[in-house]
Amino acid sequence: MDAGSDHRSGAVRETSARGRARGWWYLLFLIQFAAVLWPPFFNRASPHWLGIPFFYWYQLLWVILGAASTAIVYLASA
Repeated sequence: MDAGSDHRSGAVRETSARGRARGWWYLLFLIQFAAVLWPPFFNRASPHWLGIPFFYWYQLLWVILGAASTAIVYLASA
């Protein structure tokens, strides 16, 4: 076996380890998915925020949080 093949196999192992480390960031998508998937959790009118019932402002809050977590995952896994 020559030195070049050892170098390539080490690079593959390093790339695969880096890929597994990046994979943990994708769990942030599960948080936002679960937070809006179960309607009994947010299907209520109170508390109100600026006159907006909880049902609506909770969903709008997750639009912002979802965009932020998507940006975090993108930057962390790029």
